[in-house]
Amino acid sequence: MLKTIVCAVLFTLGSANAQTWPQRPITLVVPYAPGGVVDFIGRTLGQRLSQQVGQPVVIDNRPGAGGMVGIEYTARTAPDGQTIVLMDPAIVINPVLQEKPLYDLFRDLATVAVIGHSPLVLTVNPQLPANDVKQLVQYAKANPGKLNFASAGIGTTPHMAGELMKLRTGIDMTHVPYKGAGPAMADLAAGQVQVGFSSITGALPFIKDGRLRALATSGTKRSGALPEVPTLIEAGFPDFEVDLWLGVFAPINTPTTLLHRLNSEIDATLKDQTVIAAFAKVGVEPRINTAEEGARFVRAEYEKWAQVVTGAKLKAK
Repeated sequence: MLKTIVCAVLFTLGSANAQTWPQRPITLVVPYAPGGVVDFIGRTLGQRLSQQVGQPVVIDNRPGAGGMVGIEYTARTAPDGQTIVLMDPAIVINPVLQEKPLYDLFRDLATVAVIGHSPLVLTVNPQLPANDVKQLVQYAKANPGKLNFASAGIGTTPHMAGELMKLRTGIDMTHVPYKGAGPAMADLAAGQVQVGFSSITGALPFIKDGRLRALATSGTKRSGALPEVPTLIEAGFPDFEVDLWLGVFAPINTPTTLLHRLNSEIDATLKDQTVIAAFAKVGVEPRINTAEEGARFVRAEYEKWAQVVTGAKLKAK
């Protein structure tokens, strides 16, 4: 009986919080430095969400430790919907890759919504004798250990995509991590490394001017930004899907009713045509889902990358 009363009281308080939220400016934490895709999406989302709810949305850039600094900060704030964090797949990769992660994904955070997704693009230096993915795999198998693949850093989605490719194809490539997509793509174009996965935004200028050759994208359908480039699935590698998704998270004890209110307001924001157009500029497609659907997706992504980390015997350095 007492448990029932407590649950009823908490539900009532949660409903009241959802009705009065937001009571002051909302802080949207971006765990990366300004200027990247996550930062751009955060600012685009924040501007429209502010108009939607009638309170300013303040972007708080807190880079460090592969996003863990900003995530940990959010997890330690009050669960009142006033501080939320926008993050990419590194949020599920860090806990399985890092020896001492700064947060527990499922004990510290609640999924509000998965707001967008974008494929990666697999590129090679034009001097490499590979015009498609099968030729790349054949070359790698004929020259074991000769190829280096670049990524935006250890534990990033491009890094994990390269490791997944190694596992699925049996090829041997050496990972070369960089501090961001820009330096990685620059060295790839210069021939310092031969292969690289990247966000489409990071690679597109190099592809357009011929400094890099795009072999495939990693989604289930072709990217509107690179419609002539096949997917890895089309290229003969079934089930090879890597999604550079973006999700919004809140502290774990945020009331369910408030999570639903946040989710509803964000979904409304994502339907705005100016937001859709802005997302498209960086190759991101909005994604509408409930908080529960988002949570199931995040759990599946965690399990997927945990298998890759274990299978490839990866450790953060």
